[in-house]
Amino acid sequence: MSKKYYYEEDDFKLIQGDSFKVLKGIEPKSINMIFADPPYFLSSDGISCSGGKMVSVNKGDWDKSITLKEKHNFNKKWIKLCKEVLKDDGTIWISGTMHNIYSIGMALEENGFKIINNITWKKLNPPPNISCKCFVHSTETILWAKKDIKNVKYKFNYDIMKKLNNNKQMKDVWETSLTKPSEKKCGKHPTQKPIELLKKIILASTNENDLILDPFNGSGTTGIVASKLKRRYTGIEKEKEYLDLTIKRKESDENEKKF
Repeated sequence: MSKKYYYEEDDFKLIQGDSFKVLKGIEPKSINMIFADPPYFLSSDGISCSGGKMVSVNKGDWDKSITLKEKHNFNKKWIKLCKEVLKDDGTIWISGTMHNIYSIGMALEENGFKIINNITWKKLNPPPNISCKCFVHSTETILWAKKDIKNVKYKFNYDIMKKLNNNKQMKDVWETSLTKPSEKKCGKHPTQKPIELLKKIILASTNENDLILDPFNGSGTTGIVASKLKRRYTGIEKEKEYLDLTIKRKESDENEKKF
């Protein structure tokens, strides 16, 4: 195994480190598609509801609340680095909530990206709002963007997406449940995304053997799905705990199941 990688098996690679530093070492314009689920910076000692129980919103030091200016500078910096490693015909998908997605949208445009779609992920089983002071938070936003370069065609597998949607054009509202318990049997990450969500994203914008990058690997869902769909994958993650969780998922029978 190369010392560069925390884990390497065929076309599945994990790198431990700070995304800002690691991204600078990746070959420019080498990545076909990027999926990112960056920190929401919501860990502020509040409470939420999970599985019918009151739980702390604190996820870890990586998610501690910061100022608005710090948050936007963070988003501008990592998006700029991602642009440098993304191929000119590649695309980037970024998941977020109302707490960070507006900064992300602006940071994309400030860094020379053009937003293709604003995908709304409608959660079929959102946790209840225990404060009863606002509507239930039941959606997340996923921005899909390309480099704002004229006469460069990005990849969109229209026919595949139409087939997945009973031969009807797929809309920009995707309904799916939260991450299933079966996807967390090896352990869990506080912002783990469901396999079904990543499946749509990867099928929509990549082909077999394309190289996918996730600069915030987390529990490795992007990589698990990429591997199943015969795409190459590189994930960057600072926390050893989540790298080990990703490896455990990759080597478990979860990765043997058919989609």
